[in-house]
Amino acid sequence: MALAHVATAQKQVVDEIIANVGTEIVLLSDLEEQYSLLLAQQGTLPPDARCAILEQLLTQKLLVNQAKLDSVEVSDEEVEAQLNARIEQILSYMNNDVRQFEEYYGQTIGEVKEAFREDLRDQMLAERMRSQIVADITVTPSEVVEFYNRIPHDSLPYFNSEVEVSEIVVKPQPSAEEKAEARQQLEELRRRIVEGGEDFGELARKFSDDFGSARLGGDLGWAKRGKFVPEFEAAAYRLEPGEISDIVETEFGYHIIQLLERRGNQIHTRHILIKPRISQADVDRAVALLDSVRMLVLADSMSFSEAVKRFGTDAVQSYNNDGRMVNPRTGNTFFEIADLDPDVYFAIDTLEVGGVTQPFTFTAPNGEKWVRIVKLEARSEPHRASLSLDYAKIRKAAIEAKKNEYLYNWVMRTIR
Repeated sequence: MALAHVATAQKQVVDEIIANVGTEIVLLSDLEEQYSLLLAQQGTLPPDARCAILEQLLTQKLLVNQAKLDSVEVSDEEVEAQLNARIEQILSYMNNDVRQFEEYYGQTIGEVKEAFREDLRDQMLAERMRSQIVADITVTPSEVVEFYNRIPHDSLPYFNSEVEVSEIVVKPQPSAEEKAEARQQLEELRRRIVEGGEDFGELARKFSDDFGSARLGGDLGWAKRGKFVPEFEAAAYRLEPGEISDIVETEFGYHIIQLLERRGNQIHTRHILIKPRISQADVDRAVALLDSVRMLVLADSMSFSEAVKRFGTDAVQSYNNDGRMVNPRTGNTFFEIADLDPDVYFAIDTLEVGGVTQPFTFTAPNGEKWVRIVKLEARSEPHRASLSLDYAKIRKAAIEAKKNEYLYNWVMRTIR
């Protein structure tokens, strides 16, 4: 909801330039937007909050200015993807109600995206420039120990009980009958458009199972090669403007695609997706498969890591990490109890370290019902930070501190 506070601040502040860095300027509205956002998040702010915010804004503008001097780029596609992700997140809080979104912001989705496109581009440019500046920063084990020893004992963080867990996830596969029914439904929709003259966008809104694009009439925006899965991309690039594809099967289901425009290597498309229905019998088959896999793992006939590669879906992050789940809040593999999905917590609650749960279903990010088994890799008791138990976390903090120091020195050198 942060966009709302920014939008409000924009309406209330009379603008003026309060600082400039090279070709970049800082407006009074920039400062007040950030102040308004922080105030909304934290409730109260210290008296010098505006000074601290201004310093951050100046650093960002300096990074943006340097990025432009060094020809660092952020593509239109990257910006659009970030905008879409943020809009999708906000819409998810509103049960995907576009009308509620537009009433809340007083603007259409397109207008909100346009208002924040350049600000987001600058944020991404600044972050990319920062990453380049500190890319080679690392720490030695002795530096980690030195960093730890500089922290007063009573200031060491206190870590709650944490666990490390691995998973194998299986996506239930639809039966041949359900696939045939989905394909038949899409063939009928294609006939209604091609032969019956019905509107592609309206049918996408009513029937497409890609809910993100469905509310936009199936519109997928502009894209370069490599954005779509191979089967979809190959079919889309073969089309002429206005042409509608035959049925295209991908890992997501069945599509019909219409090419709206082409600009060199970029295409603007829309589509209708029909997913085959997953029945309870399909779910039961996935559960039975994972139950057999679990028995193989527990009998030491197969390692958990090997089972991930042989039976798991690569549609989850853990697949490329030997099954280890990564905490999205921290970016590492340690989970406090509050960070775990409730179904995972209850499944591992009574496990011993090294134990593997029975298969259980869960709701995937796309809303589908998937099946997983989870292995408890490690469990720690509540404790104050120590090198022996928390070396990876302390090392990460040491690297961040060193990067911040290096960036500060870079800023000081650059502005002289």
